[in-house]
Amino acid sequence: MMSRKLVEQSRDAGFQKVPDHFQISNYGYGKDSVKVLHVVRNGLVHSIKEFEVGTKLKLSSQKDYLQGDNSDIIATDSQKNTVYLLARKHGLKTPEEFGILLCDHFLNKYSHVNEVSIHIDEYPWSRMGFGKGPYQDLHNHAFVFTPTAVRYCDVTQKRGDTTPTVISGLTDLRVLKTTQSAFVNFVNDEYRSLPDQHDRIFSTVVRSSWQYSTVTGVDFDFCWNKVKQCILNTFAGETEKGIFSPSVQNTLYLAEKLVLESIPEVSSIDMTMPNKHYLNFDFSKFPKLVQGEELKEEIVFLPVDKPAGIIYAQLDRKSVHKSKL
Repeated sequence: MMSRKLVEQSRDAGFQKVPDHFQISNYGYGKDSVKVLHVVRNGLVHSIKEFEVGTKLKLSSQKDYLQGDNSDIIATDSQKNTVYLLARKHGLKTPEEFGILLCDHFLNKYSHVNEVSIHIDEYPWSRMGFGKGPYQDLHNHAFVFTPTAVRYCDVTQKRGDTTPTVISGLTDLRVLKTTQSAFVNFVNDEYRSLPDQHDRIFSTVVRSSWQYSTVTGVDFDFCWNKVKQCILNTFAGETEKGIFSPSVQNTLYLAEKLVLESIPEVSSIDMTMPNKHYLNFDFSKFPKLVQGEELKEEIVFLPVDKPAGIIYAQLDRKSVHKSKL
């Protein structure tokens, strides 16, 4: 083993002061992808929650960077173990509540931690159902992975903050409707090759995040499901006639507006909708096989994921000052 003297010499050799024309403007470290499953056995009926957790800490000093001095470092292994120990003690309810719990723990346990950032993805497990319609029998202890959308949250708290900043979100919500969408009257110049489309397939993969103005008394499960339902309702409309979408931009705005109208605890919402194209296949090159037949009720489309248009916007309440999503 290296002697203490050699260690000190090595440390002195590695010591550096940041030159005056440089500064470490952002720094931190942590543990990513900590997977934890929590099972509650209530007699014969079991419930599960599975999270993937990332922890990030920002310390009050930078001596680990500048001097190679690790004496303040809370090992990433310790951060990982903290996730399991707090899950064992408090259980897993919502990603937001567990993120708040982790922030509170690290700030209270270690006085030299200046900021904590927690990212949590929730795995979409649902209880297996057997039978049809609303009268399905739900299995007591068997579950199925149902990734309609991925739920996540980001919780950040700095030392001195009275409350953490909580941003919830969803990703990978892929939706498609076969009519009630158009895109017309856009700029018609020498670069344009796309014709007006008065009736088109509208498909997108929604990513959205929203910030809460308070974390006191918030039902995070209800809010997350309500945001998802607002997006789906604005996209699809009622079951028989649907709702007309003149553009992705308008549908995105109306969904964000409905969220802010429906959930007073949400101060701001951001949404991204890439346009996933489905193009009419050109059968004109096969006149002998098609023979001019046109079955209007059955049309073949060519799915084209890339390249894709990208539409995004953030809608805020004017009276609320919030951090950037």
